Amino acid sequence: ALAGLAAAAAWAQAPRPVQADELLPERVLVGDVTARRALVTRAYAPLAASQGSLLETLSAYLGAGRSLEAAARTLYVHPNTVRYRLRRVADVTGWDPLDARESYVLQTALALGRLDDAGASAIVERS
Repeated sequence: ALAGLAAAAAWAQAPRPVQADELLPERVLVGDVTARRALVTRAYAPLAASQGSLLETLSAYLGAGRSLEAAARTLYVHPNTVRYRLRRVADVTGWDPLDARESYVLQTALALGRLDDAGASAIVERS
């Protein structure tokens, strides 16, 4: 609750009261390690472990400015394929990438997961 209170100002449109779990990206910004772990565990890890290119599709969608058509061109698939995969992302994570707020949560989780993966790779390379 205290972590949520510290981060609430970062999301001006947040409903009041707002649960601390709804402020995960903002809590990460203020240095909350528990929120960071939660985002990676609840969003990035399940997508990385899933079948069907969900992580790649989410990354293409977010990287294309949240454009279904641009993501489809990047992936060389039909836009309906992108829509289907993004619905699967929502099923797997509980956050809908087609919703502006929830796509922000997913984009933060994607960045954190990649940072964790890069850090793990750097440790292995040093050994």
